[in-house]
Formats: sequence, C-alpha cells, structure tokens
Amino acid sequence: MEPSEWGVANMPTSTQTISSAQVVSKFLIQNSERVSNLKLQKLLYYAQGWHLGLYSKPLFDEPIEAWRHGPVVPRIFRLYRDFKWSPIQVETTPVDVSSSVSKHLKTILKVYGQWTAAQLETQSHTESPWIEARQGYPDGASCRTVITQESMQHYFCKLANA
Repeated sequence: MEPSEWGVANMPTSTQTISSAQVVSKFLIQNSERVSNLKLQKLLYYAQGWHLGLYSKPLFDEPIEAWRHGPVVPRIFRLYRDFKWSPIQVETTPVDVSSSVSKHLKTILKVYGQWTAAQLETQSHTESPWIEARQGYPDGASCRTVITQESMQHYFCKLANA
C-alpha cells in the first residue's frame, strides 16, 4: 500500500493524539459489517500502528497489551466483552471524526476489514511489536505487557517505507 493512499500529507502536525480508542472503535464498528470484540482489538492495533508509522504520533492514548490472542486495548475489550464472539452492536449515531482520521480508518478497513478475526490474530502474532512484548511468555500464557508505541512506530514505519 502506498503512503499516498493513507493521506499522509493531510494529517495535522501537532504531537497530541487525534482521537480516543472508544471513538475509533465506534467508527470501525459502524463502518464494518460484522465485527467481534476479537476482530475489533486487532483493527485498533493496526489503526494505531499505521498511524504511528506514517505520522509519528498516536491515534489514541490508551495502551495496547500483548494478550494471548493478540493485541488488545483492555478498556475497549471490557466495554464490549458481553458480545463475546458475536458481532458488536452500537448506537447508530455517526461518530464525529476529522476527515483525515476517517480516511485513515477507512483505509485500515479496506486493507484489514476483509480478514477474519482469526486471520488478524495469526498475522499479529508474526509481527515484532507483539512478539517483543510477549518475550519470555510461553504460547497461550496470560500476558498484560504493553506493546510500546515506539515498537509499533518502528515496525509500521519500516513497512511503510518498504
């Protein structure tokens, strides 16, 4: 994917975060057909990772942890945990995000939205931010280690420049 598709030139230049994980989550859910909590967590990881890699700033402040089934934003996981493996249902009031954030998130959905939750989980398990955060933990072990923004920025910046 070319950086021009992400709208790099249109992003604001401040170092503040652009949104919150809850707003990003609602946008992703409202603009997808069927999103379980597991899939949502991976979409949040890719939205944050690519935002850090392309713009050198976080999309949201909430930490992402390296859980056994892949990257998770704990606060958002808890918010939607009652849906278990079912598609998440949220209010239909459109989420208010900037046009640059909307474009970024729609690109994330274009690239990753077609993947199943299991495919996204498998993919995230091959990537260095998750692997580094889980270092020392056996497969399947519980882990709450934060995947650093620095590791995501480094990894996704390399992908963007490949």
